[in-house]
Amino acid sequence: QVQLVESGGGLVQPGGSLRLSCAVSGNIFSIPHMGWYRQAPGKQRELVALIHSGGNQNYQDSVKGRATISRDNAKNTVYLQMNSLKHEDAAVYKCYARIGIQGCWSQGTQVTVSS
Repeated sequence: QVQLVESGGGLVQPGGSLRLSCAVSGNIFSIPHMGWYRQAPGKQRELVALIHSGGNQNYQDSVKGRATISRDNAKNTVYLQMNSLKHEDAAVYKCYARIGIQGCWSQGTQVTVSS
């Protein structure tokens, strides 16, 4: 079975940084795109960043300039580096990967921003 295992979540202070990673394992044909979504309490799930196989990237407006998404194809891993974290960045973050024609999700990791 395909699995997405993420790490790097936790508590950070406002203005701080964190790096999330998500490793994909299983029967992988290709990963046309992968990325990160988040959902804060009382809010809809939103796209944070997405990276395609061709290198094109998409970012949520609120994280532009503060977030960088990257992927390591050899490790089937996607990363999200976030800097200058704000309170509104606090959410459950989930990794998403399109594997072949399937869409797969991680279980989610909590990111808390507090002083």
